[in-house]
Amino acid sequence: MKTGFVSFVGRPNAGKSTLLNRIVGTKLAIVSDKPQTTRTRILGVKNYPGAQVVFLDTPGIHRPLHRMNVRMVDAAVDTIGEVDVLVLVVDAVEPPGKGDRFVVDLVKRAKGPVFLALNKIDLLKKAKLLPIIDRHRKEMEFAEIVPVSATTGENVDRLERAIIDRLPEGEALYPEDYLTDQPERALAAEIVREKLLQFTRAEIPFSSAVVVDRFEEPADPKKPLVKLYCTILVDRESQKPIVIGKGGEMIKRIGTAAREDLEKFFGVRFFVDLRVKVDTEWREDDRVLQQLGLGPK
Repeated sequence: MKTGFVSFVGRPNAGKSTLLNRIVGTKLAIVSDKPQTTRTRILGVKNYPGAQVVFLDTPGIHRPLHRMNVRMVDAAVDTIGEVDVLVLVVDAVEPPGKGDRFVVDLVKRAKGPVFLALNKIDLLKKAKLLPIIDRHRKEMEFAEIVPVSATTGENVDRLERAIIDRLPEGEALYPEDYLTDQPERALAAEIVREKLLQFTRAEIPFSSAVVVDRFEEPADPKKPLVKLYCTILVDRESQKPIVIGKGGEMIKRIGTAAREDLEKFFGVRFFVDLRVKVDTEWREDDRVLQQLGLGPK
C-alpha cells in the first residue's frame, strides 16, 4: 500500500486548517479569520483504498515576536525536511509579499516533492488563475500545482490523488480507526478558543489562550457527563470585561457554544466552566506554553 506523511505549510490564514478538516472529514483544527489561529502541529490520518496518509497541519509561518510564536514557527519549519510530500498552501486571493518569498525559500529545503495548493479559488475569477499559476511557476519548480477550494471542496480530491501517487510503498503507520494524536484536553481547549475568537472578534486579539484546569471523565457510565474547567488567559486588564461581558453574558455565550460543539464531537454530555485571568507575560511563560503543547524542544 501507499503510506506516508504529508505536511501543509504556508503563511497565516492560507486555509491549511480548513484543508485538513475537509480531507479528514471532521473538525480537528479550529478555524478563524484571525491570523495565527493554529498554534501547534495537528495530525490527522485518512485511510484510502490501498493507502494511508498522515496529514500534518502546521502554524502559519510568520515573523515571531514572542517565545510562543518562535515555537509555533519552529513546529511548522521542522516538518519541511521530515515528510514524504510537502504541500505549500497559498491564499490565491491575497497579493504576494515578503513573507511569501521567505516561505518559498524555506520549502526549497524539502527532501521530497513539493506541491503548491492555490487555495480559495472560489473567491477568484477564473481568468485571474492562470497568471497566478505562471507567477508561482517562476518562483520554483513544484511537483504539482493544484488550484483548490478547501471551503467548497473543489479539486481537493484531485490534490489527494496526486499526493497518494507520490507516496512511497509501505505498511500502515496507524490502526485503521486512528484519527489524531491530539489529546482530548487539547481538543477541548481549542474548541473553547475557537468560540472565544468567534464571538469577541477584533476586541480580543491573538493575545489570548485557553488552558484546561480539569478534564473530569464521567463518574457514572450510565449517565456520561464530562466536566471541563478552563481558564481563558488575556494579557490586558481591559480585555477581561470584554470576555466576561455585561452580567457575564459573553462568557456564558462562549461556554454554551463550546459545549454544543464538544458534545457533537465527543458524543457525550459536557459541563463547561470558564474563568478569565489576566497574565501579561503568558506568551513568554514556559509553564503555560507547555500546557498549550508548545514546550521547548
